Amino acid sequence: MDLLCNAYSNDSDDEPEPESETPIFPPSKRPRPDYSHPQSNHHHVPVPAPPPPNQRYRGLLQNEAPVAGRYISKRERAAAPLSVSGAPIAPDPSPNKDHPDPPDVVIPPVQGSILDSGLSRDILSLLRRQSKSHTQQSRISGSLSAALRYHKKAVNAIHWSARHAHLLASAGMDGTVCIWNVWSRDQKLARVFSFHNAAVKDVKWSRQGHFVLSCGYDCSSRLIDVEKSIETQNFKEEDAVRVIKFHPDNSNLFLAGGSKGSLRLWDIRSSKVAHQYIRGLGPILDVEFSLNGKQFISSSDVSGVNMSENSIIVWDISREIPLSNQVYVEAFTCPCIRQHPFDPYFVAQSNGNYIAIFSSSPPFRLDKYKRYDSHGVSGFPIKCNFSLDGEKLASGSSDGSIYFYDYKSSKLDRKIKAYEHACIDVAFHPIMPNVIASCSWSGDVSVFE
Repeated sequence: MDLLCNAYSNDSDDEPEPESETPIFPPSKRPRPDYSHPQSNHHHVPVPAPPPPNQRYRGLLQNEAPVAGRYISKRERAAAPLSVSGAPIAPDPSPNKDHPDPPDVVIPPVQGSILDSGLSRDILSLLRRQSKSHTQQSRISGSLSAALRYHKKAVNAIHWSARHAHLLASAGMDGTVCIWNVWSRDQKLARVFSFHNAAVKDVKWSRQGHFVLSCGYDCSSRLIDVEKSIETQNFKEEDAVRVIKFHPDNSNLFLAGGSKGSLRLWDIRSSKVAHQYIRGLGPILDVEFSLNGKQFISSSDVSGVNMSENSIIVWDISREIPLSNQVYVEAFTCPCIRQHPFDPYFVAQSNGNYIAIFSSSPPFRLDKYKRYDSHGVSGFPIKCNFSLDGEKLASGSSDGSIYFYDYKSSKLDRKIKAYEHACIDVAFHPIMPNVIASCSWSGDVSVFE
């Protein structure tokens, strides 16, 4: 019987096998793979990857020893260990203590505390003494207050929490969002979120409680409850989301700009798109709301189509139409747009190694006689920001420094050498005018005061 089985056996995996009274193998055809989008859930033990094809049925072989005289297919022969005579050997069910399987590495989201109980009295008094006046002067000594290191790749964005001003959020190319308790005497890294499946491009704090909104190259924007360390909502897009911005008057609305030119205003309450702005643009680089919240400004990359118009567009939010698309006609892209906190002007960081300033009221004119041009951009997504009183404009730079300009005169006030690599983003503290945070292309986050 063994000779007949061996004589008529075939190496083809698709040939049907002889029927057995007690079949222990599934059909010979491979099961159809499941390509469904993975769901992010960090409260369960991660599901291990499926075994290779040659080990797919090994679990069945471990349960029973081969039956003598039965036909052994090619797949079974490859999966089961063989003796010297060529017969399959039932594996030892006891675990291998000499070479145990490496455990799955799971990074817990909770690292430290997000409460302000671990702060010194001096910091607490400064944080709770929020001034209602906008005449504060931003005097930053340049001394390093905190060096925050966790990200393994470049940090794309940082953002202070306005309601919990001791917390700073950072978004990295390593796919993580970090929450830092900056002045904590214990663990400064409070949370690490890995809900995104790819690089995270932007992060913003909501004004409602401990919530952050992040977006990235996994074609989604995600709302995260920082206190509970859970993802509460996932806003899926058709392309990578490069930038997000909460509406200044309604924190239930936020703008999302995509890598294929999509511009959508999402409503968190319904998880649906409230408005969509269509014009066939290139990748959206930044968005910014006007002072009255009725318009917003978008910056897009139009270098691929050799067009200077549409690089900066002012939109009417409710009517979904552009009010002007010829704001900036120079042949440079603008990776950052910032509205002045009080005056009807906005600035645009240009890849021409300068910051241009525009009127935020019609006809949205470029000021040809004023520009901030001592720093370098050199193709990096360098961002800039205004101080609390609006008197200073700070910008990152490709040389790793932070540049401080006088807003009215556009003259360089001073610069701080922060990193060896490019300084990507800068953010003034929402309460203390002498504190500024920054991040670098090398993955470092720093706070200066």
